[in-house]
Amino acid sequence: MANKIENKAPVKIVQKKRVKPDWLKVDIAGGGKYSEMKDLVQKHGLHTICESGKCPNIGECWGVGTATFMIGGNTCTRSCQFCNVATGAGEPLDATEPFKVAQSISIMGIKHAVVTSVDRDDLKDGGSEHWAKTVLEIRKWNPETTLETLIPDFQGRTDQLDNVIEVHPEIVSHNIETVRRLTKEVRIQAKYDRSMEVLKYLKDNGMKTKSGLMLGMGETEEEIRETLADLRAVGVSIITMGQYLQPTPRHLKVDRYVTPDEFAKYKDWADAMGYEFVESGPLVRSSYHAEKHLK
Repeated sequence: MANKIENKAPVKIVQKKRVKPDWLKVDIAGGGKYSEMKDLVQKHGLHTICESGKCPNIGECWGVGTATFMIGGNTCTRSCQFCNVATGAGEPLDATEPFKVAQSISIMGIKHAVVTSVDRDDLKDGGSEHWAKTVLEIRKWNPETTLETLIPDFQGRTDQLDNVIEVHPEIVSHNIETVRRLTKEVRIQAKYDRSMEVLKYLKDNGMKTKSGLMLGMGETEEEIRETLADLRAVGVSIITMGQYLQPTPRHLKVDRYVTPDEFAKYKDWADAMGYEFVESGPLVRSSYHAEKHLK
């Protein structure tokens, strides 16, 4: 007699959730200046990368009255696997946005402002004219405020980069984000060499340049060293390095948690390469302590 075959449900393998180490735990934001900042952002209909990107430092930064403004809308035309900003067709630009950002900076009394944007590959000029208008409007209402612009790659179009260069922000930042090998997986539409060319073009045209790396995505130490050297070779003088944190389960998973001691070692590497300013630590983000970078 044939053996009876039992129908058994397949065994479901449950992956153990990676527990964040103590050095990545931060206090929950709320109260005081943080509440004032949140109310101001909502009142003026502004977008900040602090919220859209789920930045772990939002409590600290908003608590002292600083924020990174995001222009060009709240929907990005690219789909980077690390980023929590919504992806889709870009909405029409808000012509009043430059004024609203400038007024909010004035109300907050910000002395050094950081402005970033979503990618707008759907626009003929990549949103670069909107960028220029925003910088000029901020300068009009806040003549003593210094500026850092954290820009996209504008698909490497120098005419679009020129729109930013012409209004001459004190710092122009463009993040390389990850090492060469992982770029296609992490940034998808972006290109490692194109980002390097953008940074070189900015530097060659008189801009003080800055870039940032997220670690813990599967890169090796040799690749970190290589990327730092590549950025320095194209004239980048300010570098930030921080831990990648998975925004949602649908985003790229964290490969490992880099220790504070490792971040300190990578800072030593960058210092030895001649960077003017290096921020390196688990909770460091591109605009973290940005006011110090200008000094």
